[in-house]
Amino acid sequence: MKSVGTSLIPGLWTGILLAGVLPAARIDAGDAKPFTQRPQVAESRVREPAAAGLEQQPAAGESHDAEAEQTTPEWIWGSARARGDDRFFFRKDFEVDSRLASAALVATGDNRIVVSLNGRQVLDDSEWQSPARVDVRRHVKRGKNTFVVEAANAGGPAGFALKLVMTGRDGRQQAIVTDKSWQAAASRDAGAWAAVHTLGKMGVQPWGDVFGQGGRSLLSDLPRDVFFVQPGFQVELLYTVPRETQGSWVCLALDDKGRILASDQENKGLYRITPPQIGTDALTRVEKLDVDITAAQGMLHAFGSLYLSVNGGPGSGLYRARDTNGDDQYDEVTKLKSLAGGGEHGPHALRLSPDGQSLYIVCGNHTEPPADFDASRVPANWGEDLLLPRQWDARGHARGRLAPGGWIAKTDPDGRRWEIVSIGYRNTYDMAFNADGELFAYDSDMEWDMGAPWYRPTRLVHATSGSEFGWRSGTGKWPADYLDSLPPALNVGPGSPVGVEFGYGTKFPETYQRALFLLDWTFGTIYAVHVAPDGSSYTAVKEEFLSRSPLPLTDAVVGRDGALYFAIGGRGTQSELYRVTYAGDEPTDPLDDRREQGGGLRAQRRQLEQYPETGSAGADGVATIWPHLSHPDRFIRYAARIALEQQPVELWSQRSLSETNPLAAITALCGLARQGDESLRPQVLDALERIDFAALSEEHRLGLLRVYQLAFIRLGRPDAASAARIIERFDAHYPSASDPVNRELSQVLVFLNSPTVISRTLTLMERESPPLSAGIVDLLSRNPGYGEPIAKMLANHPDVEKVQLAFVLRNMRYGWTLEERKRYFAILAGLREKSGGASYQGFIDNIREEAVDNMSPAERLALESEVNFKPPKPDELPKPEGPGRSWTVDDLVTLASDRLHDRDFENGRKMYAAARCVVCHRFDGEGGATGPDLTNVAGRFGTRDLSEALIDPSKVISDQYRASVIQTLGGQVVTGRIVSEANGKLTVMTDAEDASKIVEVDRSDVDELVPSQTSLMPKD
Repeated sequence: MKSVGTSLIPGLWTGILLAGVLPAARIDAGDAKPFTQRPQVAESRVREPAAAGLEQQPAAGESHDAEAEQTTPEWIWGSARARGDDRFFFRKDFEVDSRLASAALVATGDNRIVVSLNGRQVLDDSEWQSPARVDVRRHVKRGKNTFVVEAANAGGPAGFALKLVMTGRDGRQQAIVTDKSWQAAASRDAGAWAAVHTLGKMGVQPWGDVFGQGGRSLLSDLPRDVFFVQPGFQVELLYTVPRETQGSWVCLALDDKGRILASDQENKGLYRITPPQIGTDALTRVEKLDVDITAAQGMLHAFGSLYLSVNGGPGSGLYRARDTNGDDQYDEVTKLKSLAGGGEHGPHALRLSPDGQSLYIVCGNHTEPPADFDASRVPANWGEDLLLPRQWDARGHARGRLAPGGWIAKTDPDGRRWEIVSIGYRNTYDMAFNADGELFAYDSDMEWDMGAPWYRPTRLVHATSGSEFGWRSGTGKWPADYLDSLPPALNVGPGSPVGVEFGYGTKFPETYQRALFLLDWTFGTIYAVHVAPDGSSYTAVKEEFLSRSPLPLTDAVVGRDGALYFAIGGRGTQSELYRVTYAGDEPTDPLDDRREQGGGLRAQRRQLEQYPETGSAGADGVATIWPHLSHPDRFIRYAARIALEQQPVELWSQRSLSETNPLAAITALCGLARQGDESLRPQVLDALERIDFAALSEEHRLGLLRVYQLAFIRLGRPDAASAARIIERFDAHYPSASDPVNRELSQVLVFLNSPTVISRTLTLMERESPPLSAGIVDLLSRNPGYGEPIAKMLANHPDVEKVQLAFVLRNMRYGWTLEERKRYFAILAGLREKSGGASYQGFIDNIREEAVDNMSPAERLALESEVNFKPPKPDELPKPEGPGRSWTVDDLVTLASDRLHDRDFENGRKMYAAARCVVCHRFDGEGGATGPDLTNVAGRFGTRDLSEALIDPSKVISDQYRASVIQTLGGQVVTGRIVSEANGKLTVMTDAEDASKIVEVDRSDVDELVPSQTSLMPKD
C-alpha cells in the first residue's frame, strides 16, 4: 500500500451504519490459548432519494429568491423509483436569440451520462460525484437547440442533473437547467416522450450539492468512525487486533476448512480466525499459528498447502507451508523461490489459476522478475521504448527502475517453472479472476505526478495473457493509446489500491454478487465495480459501496457463510476485522456470472494467446494469425501481434512490409520494429510511408506515429534523406485538431529536428487554455481536498498539454530565435505557478534546466537580463514558537478529544511551517515529499496513531520512508533513504529536506546495509 496526498471523496452512500469500537484483547506473545471477542452490530439508517412530488428543503446556502429558484437544477429520472439496469434518454429544446460570448455546461449523472447538443456529443462521464464541466459555446446556435442525454444506472438510486449558463455578447445571461419541463423516453428514437420525474433540487440527498462543491466534500466534513454503506447492508466489528502482540494485519485468505487466515505486515506472525455464526452473539475465536513465517502480503491455500508471498520478514519470496502430521498446524515451511524485491512495492497477492493447476503472483515495480524465468507470454525483449530522453521523478522516487516494472507471473505448485504473464504495472497489490476466467488487476497511481501529462490515476486493468500496461519510471509512462500496450478497463482516480475480491459466493443481491470489490487504503473506501463485456474485453463503472473515516483498508475475502470480511491496518496502524452482510429484501440466490456476451470474441483472443505457449507455429500459424492484425477489436489486434512476435521473424517480415491493409500493416510493422534488426529499417520506413496518414482515424494515426517511434528507437535513426521525407510528410499535418496526435507529432518532429517544429509548437503552447484541459477532471475535480477550494483549484490547474509540449521542446538545441527562447521560458514560468503533485514544480524546474543546458553560451548571455533561468527561491519560513511544554501521547489524545473546537487553523498552518514539517511533508497541495503526504492522514489513522507518530516517530517506520545505513568495503558510511536499486546501484537520498542530494553506491561495494531504527522525522 502507499499513501497519497488527497482527501477522502465521498460519493453515493445511501445507508449509514454506526460501528462501535471494542477494547483490544490482551494476550502474551507466546500464549498458546485462543483469544476471543464478541462482535458488535450497530443500527442501520437508510437515506433514500426523494420520491417524485415530495417537497425538498433547500440545501444549505441555497438562495430562496425567485431567480435562484429558476436557475437551480433539479435531479430528474425517467421513473419514480430507480432500477439497477435503468437506461433512459432525456430531451430538452430551448431557443437562443443572440450570439454568445460564453456557454458553460455542468452536468452529472448517477451512474453514467452521455450528453449531446444539437446532434454532437459534448461529454461522456461516469463519475457523478465529480460533475463534468465543458465549454459548449461552439455547439450552441441561434434559434432552436436540443439536448439529448443518455443516462444509465448501475445499481442503487439514480438521477441526472444539468445546468447550462449562456452569456450573450450584450452581457445578458440565460440558464437552462434540468426540471419538470424535460422529457424522457426509453430510446433515442422513441415515438412518444413522457414527462420526467423530479427528485428534488440540487443539494437533495443522497447526492448533496455536487455542483456547488465540485462534487466532493472534504474529509473533515464527515463524521468520524461512521460507516456509510449501500442500503440493506450491515457491518459487524468482529475483532480488534492487539497491536503490540499481533501487529497490523495486511493480508487475508481462507484455509481449506473455511477459516480466515491473517498475516501481519512486519514480524508478528500468522493468525487463524473462526468467525461466529451470522446472527449470533457468539465470540470471534483467534489463534496464533505455530509456524515460523511472517510478513505475507499474499496467501493462498491450494494443493493441500498454504502458499505465502512474503515481503521482507525472513526474506522476500514464494513460500509453502504444510501440515505434515495432521495436527492442524503448519510444521513445514519451504522457500520455493527467492524474489529480489521488498517493501511496499515488493511481492504481493497470490491467486489460483481458473483451471486449478497453477499459481499466479503479482509483484510491484521494485521487484525484479526471476532472472531464470522459463517463459514469457510477453516478448521478453521489453524495453523503455521512449523516443525522447526521460526525466526521472523530480524527487528521486523509483530512479533507475526500468521495464518491465511491476509484473504478474504464473508458476506450478512446486514453484519450479516460472512464466511471465503480464507487465507494465506500478504497484499492483491484488488481482482476481472473474467467472469467465479473465484476470483483473488494480494498479496504483504516482500521486506526485498530478498536474503532469504522465500522471495516471489508479486503474483497473483487464490483465490478458501477454499484456503490457506501459508503466515506466518518471516521465516515461506510456499514454494508454500506445498500440504496443493496452488501455485500462476503468480509471478509478487518486488512491492507494489494496485488496481485490469478486462478490462470488456472497449472499448479496445479484448486482453485488457480480461486482468486483476494490479496496482503497488511503480513502478508506470499498468500491463496487460493475464489469460488463465489451468486445473481447470489458468495461467497468464503479460506485462507493462502503467507507468510513478513518478506515485504512488492507484486504478482503468472501467467507463460506456468504459474508464479505475485510481487515484494516498497515504501517503499524490499529487493525480490526469486520464482516459485511446483507439484511435487505432483494433476492440473494447464487448466480453463475459467466457471460455469453462477447464469448465468441474472447474465444478468438484466447486462441491467439495460446501461440506464445506452443512456440513456433510455422507458416500455417502465421497465416492463421494474420487476419486478426486488422480486427476492429483492439485486444484481439494486440493478441495477434504478440502471437506474431513469438514466431521467427523470417516467416512474416516480408508479408509485413508488403501488407496493403493500413490497419494490418500498422500492427504488423509494430511487431517488426520490435523484433527486427537494423537492416530492416529502410524497408520498414518505406512501408510506413505508403500508408495514407490523412485517411486514418485518430486512433490509427496515433498507431502509425507510434510505429515510427519504435522504428527509430529499435532499428536506429533514419538517414538524412529519409528523415527529410518524414519531416515533410508530418509538417503538413502539424499542428492537428487532436491533442494526442499533436503529442506524438511533436515528438517525432523534435527527434528529427524539423525546422518548423519550434515555431509551430510555441503557437500551440500560447493558445488559450481550455476551461478544463484533457485529463484535468481526473486530476482535480475528483479531488478538491488536494489544494485550495475547488473553484480556486480549477482556476490554477496546469494545462497538461502545455506541460507536454514544453517537455518535448526542451530537447531542441538549434533553430531558435531569441524571441522564441523568451516566449518558451515565459510559458514555463507561468506553468510553474500552477498547482500539482509533489513533483510537479520539480519537473518544471528540470525542464527549464535542460532547456538552458541546450542553449549556446551566446544565447544565455543575450537573454540573461530578460529571462530568469533559475527557479524562484522558496518563501522564508516563519519563526517557531513554543512548544511550551513536554507533550505525551496521552496528552495529545486528550487534547484531541476535548479541545478541538478551540482550534486556530491559521496559527496551526503557521506553526506547521515554522516547525519545518512543510519541508518534508505535503499538505493541501503544498510542501515537500520526503515523508508521507498528510492531506488525508486523518482518513487512514486514528488520533492515537497520529499522536504516537508525532511524539515517537521511530516506533513505526514505513519502508517507504525508512533511512538505511550503508557501509562500503572502503569504509565509507552513507546514511539516507534508498529511493531505488537498479543496474547494480543503490540510489540514496542523503538529505531529508533536499531531494536533489543524491548519492549512488555500487551494490557490489556494499559491506553492510542495515535499516535505520531512527526515523528521519525529528522526535517530539
